[in-house]
Amino acid sequence: MKENRKAYKVFHQRKDKLNEQYTGDYYKKQHDKGKLTARERIDFLFDEGSFHEIGAFIKPNTEAKKYGDGVICGYGTVNGCKVMVYAQDFNIMGGSLGLVHAQKIQKVQELAANMGHPVVGLIDSGGARIQEGVASLAGYAGIFHHNVKSSGIVPQISVILGPAAGGAVYSPALTDFRFMVKHTSHMFVTGPQVVKEVLNEDISFEDLGGAEVHGSASGVTDFVYNDEEHCLLGVKKLLSYLPSNHLEQPPVLNWDDIQPRNSENISYVLPEDSSKPYDMIDIIERIVDVDSFFEVAENHAQNIITGFARLNRKVVGIIANQPKVMAGTLDINASRKAARFVRFCDAFNIPVLVLEDVPGFMPGKNQEHNAIIMHGAKLLYAFAEATVPKITVIVRKAYGGAYIVMNSKNMGGDMNFAWPSAEIAVMGPEGAIKILNRKELSEAEEPEELKRQLVDDYKNNIANPFIAEEKGYVDEVIEPSKTREVLISAFSLLENKFEPKSPRKHGNFPM
Repeated sequence: MKENRKAYKVFHQRKDKLNEQYTGDYYKKQHDKGKLTARERIDFLFDEGSFHEIGAFIKPNTEAKKYGDGVICGYGTVNGCKVMVYAQDFNIMGGSLGLVHAQKIQKVQELAANMGHPVVGLIDSGGARIQEGVASLAGYAGIFHHNVKSSGIVPQISVILGPAAGGAVYSPALTDFRFMVKHTSHMFVTGPQVVKEVLNEDISFEDLGGAEVHGSASGVTDFVYNDEEHCLLGVKKLLSYLPSNHLEQPPVLNWDDIQPRNSENISYVLPEDSSKPYDMIDIIERIVDVDSFFEVAENHAQNIITGFARLNRKVVGIIANQPKVMAGTLDINASRKAARFVRFCDAFNIPVLVLEDVPGFMPGKNQEHNAIIMHGAKLLYAFAEATVPKITVIVRKAYGGAYIVMNSKNMGGDMNFAWPSAEIAVMGPEGAIKILNRKELSEAEEPEELKRQLVDDYKNNIANPFIAEEKGYVDEVIEPSKTREVLISAFSLLENKFEPKSPRKHGNFPM
């Protein structure tokens, strides 16, 4: 008994020493920067009382013998579902990554993949620990390796809540979704000082790699928030749409009030003039369950919309052209954004809904010289490869190669519907008659009158959904107000869809 008392005394002494690390100025240092501490972040993210830390007493391979080596690891529940987490602690050696620090993160990654739980990384680090030399670089490499091995097995989410520079940025880039906070989150391969030395350019942390830059211009991050609390609430919301792993189905919520508002007026969203813009989100919100649409990468490539929603309480991934931005054309950024989202949905058994209104691909030297051919092919490949249920509704325009890319019937769309307002053709009527009727227009006494007549003939005889329906390229032309019930029925039909896996190792994705 005496020996037991001694052991318990040591046990409590060690606990007290660990807790001492999180007293005094520990909270003030972060709060003064407008940031939460690593432990506060964990407490905010996880269900109350559910978090269990692992590896708390591990010490680093340096003289600074701080417990935990600057990263808090463990597991708990978020929205009642198990989640693995690692949270870098900037107050302990700047959250720098050394060998032991990396081993702790890799342990979390291994457990997540083997047990089938999502993994969330709360990143706030000064980068590689210089005094550990190549060991810290090897640690990063091990983390990247686990990111790749876990891809498509469990959802991986990176939450950048401070600096992430150099090699530290590649783990977030390999994960499925990235979150950042304005003014306190920064990501870059080389910092402002190196830019100054190499290129003689003066640039701030915020302008080089801040949240707003990566949320809009680069598209590196998917979600940008004003503060950490709302950022972590966003993580919780995203997790509510995702299955825990690739073998499970997305969660179904038992909501009572799910009917969208004004769904019967959905057709009035479209302007009478098909050349005029409108907001596709107004259509989305009239189809999906009320208040269930959660947009992904909202500020990047705004000519296409990606996001999660629920349809009759079940999760769907939505890809939709946005006519109010660049007329909804597909460009390089939109193609990449949509392709990545389709591939995520396919990896995690999330059915895909496409709402189409696309006049074509964005023309121009800039697009061609920056390989829009290859980037457009990414979206083609993603839809063709996806085996989850895929349904397309053509709302208005569906022209040329862009029609093909947006989950057309012959690209593997399971069910393809169209509204009566749909225009399906190789190109729009204005461009088509300039080619088809060039001679008549040049010889006409009243070319404008003839042009209007030819445009009407083209719409009536070529670019309308009824011809596509008669030829089997559209399964059904539907009443807009019936869109929601048609989609619920069609997704229900496709619930047990099965496609055998290909014996090949993998295809060669157009990178």
